[in-house]
Amino acid sequence: MAEATIRDVARRAQVSIASVSRALNGLGNVRQETRERVIAAAAELGYVPHAGARSLSLARAHAVGVVLPDLHGEFFSEFVRGMDREASRHGYVLLLSNIHDESEQAANALRAMRGRVDGLIVMAPHLGAEMLRTALPPTLPSLFINGPEEIDDRPTLRLDNVGAMDAMVAHLVANGHRRIVHVAGPEGNVDARERVVGYRAAMARHAPDVEPVILAGDFSEEGGEAAIRTIRENAIPCDAVFAANDMMAIGCLQALKAAGIDVPGGIAVAGFDDVPLARYLGVTTVRVRIAEMGARAIERLIDLLEGGPADVRAERHGAELVVRDTTAARARPQASSREEPC
Repeated sequence: MAEATIRDVARRAQVSIASVSRALNGLGNVRQETRERVIAAAAELGYVPHAGARSLSLARAHAVGVVLPDLHGEFFSEFVRGMDREASRHGYVLLLSNIHDESEQAANALRAMRGRVDGLIVMAPHLGAEMLRTALPPTLPSLFINGPEEIDDRPTLRLDNVGAMDAMVAHLVANGHRRIVHVAGPEGNVDARERVVGYRAAMARHAPDVEPVILAGDFSEEGGEAAIRTIRENAIPCDAVFAANDMMAIGCLQALKAAGIDVPGGIAVAGFDDVPLARYLGVTTVRVRIAEMGARAIERLIDLLEGGPADVRAERHGAELVVRDTTAARARPQASSREEPC
């Protein structure tokens, strides 16, 4: 049996095709009696509006573009999960792209979103303000997640990295860990840079007599393993490792266990993000509520797309200290798990 068309609905409802289109798209210039007749006819015929034609008639794609540094890993899967759930609730779909660097390909990927999506969410803490201003279509509504602070004319969600770092260092010091080594994220990454700043400030506040030690990392599990090798090969004094994300913390944890070093008795380990694997392995971390942040980004952007006020304020999100087995107090075998607000 052939699929019903808009002409079939118009014929059944005894109205024009234009009236069917207006009624099904929820436009106001249709009498209620006509709208009800059209909806009934469409239901009887099993008519499903063509998404492409509908978007053309409304000059809307009902799609949101999402640009991420990567599409691999638990952090990004959680972030996309939250966005997809909220977008679906509003009748939008996601168009995903990833950008690794500031190449011409990256600029072209941003420009290519124009005409395909109604709005854009950009999580690109590794991209500079000048590149983003040049590549982003000026008329495309966009929202940034931890973007460059120089861009202040677009809605932004920011994570309180500095406050979160202070809370974790305070926890480690309170539990008897003072020689805390920080494994940083990639150079040029906004989040990584803010976490280094937060670590330095927290050490100055909670352990002023201890020299801060920062090792280079890359947000990968392998980066965490490499940091432990550096600590051991160079005999760096260390009783705790605070990694800038959970995957590096997990890499640290595995490398320490492989070397026969007790965690947390010998060296405590802490991370950042609270990805599902960190929960499973009992890693102390900073909970970002990744999926909720993704959903909030979609909520703010769709509110803008659907006529809400042009709110370009930076919305700051706090994090939550989650204490698990890898940072138990040195004075006792193991501390009970608990959660504390940052």
